[in-house]
Amino acid sequence: MSHATGSEPVDNAAYGHKPFKRSRSHFADRITSDGRDGWPVEAGRYRLVVSRACPWASRALVSRRLLGLEDALSLAVADPIQDDRSWRFTLDEGGRDPVLGIAYLSEAYETREPGYPGGVSVPAIVDVPSGKLVTNDFQQITLDLATEWTALHRPGAPDLYPERLRDEIDEVMGGIYRDVNNGVYRAGFASGQEEYEAAFHDVFRRLDLVSERLKDQRYLVGDTLTEADIRLFTTLVRFDAVYHGHFKCNRSKLTENPVLWAYARDLFQTPGFGDTVDFDHIKQHYYRVHTGINPTGIVPLGPDLSRWRTPHHREQLGGRPFGDGSPPA
Repeated sequence: MSHATGSEPVDNAAYGHKPFKRSRSHFADRITSDGRDGWPVEAGRYRLVVSRACPWASRALVSRRLLGLEDALSLAVADPIQDDRSWRFTLDEGGRDPVLGIAYLSEAYETREPGYPGGVSVPAIVDVPSGKLVTNDFQQITLDLATEWTALHRPGAPDLYPERLRDEIDEVMGGIYRDVNNGVYRAGFASGQEEYEAAFHDVFRRLDLVSERLKDQRYLVGDTLTEADIRLFTTLVRFDAVYHGHFKCNRSKLTENPVLWAYARDLFQTPGFGDTVDFDHIKQHYYRVHTGINPTGIVPLGPDLSRWRTPHHREQLGGRPFGDGSPPA
């Protein structure tokens, strides 16, 4: 998540002052079981770089944990506060990632493409031996973790992208991406009233449709957890903390939608979801980095997070979270 538009370097003060356009992933190589792009799946070879603030990176965190890839794919966590060189490793001793030896994620981009002028985004996967960025294709990374990394999955790992349901999963994810995952950004970074209102209506129209879908079924597609649930969850878990106020998506809070609030808590309480969430990182990033829309940099104290642990009763709808598999340890 560099919210950079086009190929401009990140400019945190510009948000809300020019139309928002999500950058395309510039590096779309894939790490596959047959290594067709030159990057074969290999335990210990790659490092996943995330920010716990970022919903796109959080998908990869959830997926990695559900599939049990922690030992095979190491993790670098960036500081939630970016500077103008973007994601940095100031949480680590000496301000450098201990495995890659770099202070800024941009250094891996530069190693891959000297003079690279574009935005620096997470999630990103870096080849440890060469120090080169392999991919920042946030839409594809988790699909490949589910389908190409199967030889390294833990015993009992769920099938997050089952072949027989892929068309339906893709369709559901498409609407959620356009109107919810990206819609909250289109609203939050809108530079004009009409642009904001169009995005606002998209967000809540889609949430109403999703709510209707989830009224009588526990998960979005089929009776088990899939990639679609991961992608909706990472936006819902941020909704009241940042999107409702900071991004002005304030028709209603998540906690005011009985179906979605119960669904979000059900996922949050499922191993692999809530245990990857860091609300402090989330709030620090959005409220302190987006100075264009929150110039004071004041970080709100709420909402009350204890409610995420309250009973949701969604198990009454049936469903088997991990299918024939088992939860992660």
